[in-house]
Amino acid sequence: MEAHTGDRLLMHGRTVGQHDRVAEIIEVLGDGGAPPYRLRFDDGHEHLMSPGPDSVVQHMEAPKDERAR
Repeated sequence: MEAHTGDRLLMHGRTVGQHDRVAEIIEVLGDGGAPPYRLRFDDGHEHLMSPGPDSVVQHMEAPKDERAR
């Protein structure tokens, strides 16, 4: 799993009735984009997490000026 600051982490619900959760990755603490990640949820809560196999990184597109490099 590889992520960058600004990407989003989608965590699928593990049981019936449990909703998916999405958080913004605000800091990548592992080497080369690897976990653990510091996450910020919509309610402002921050959490340090090493996501499991039920999680997916949603990469955010780089700003235009960074794509030109």
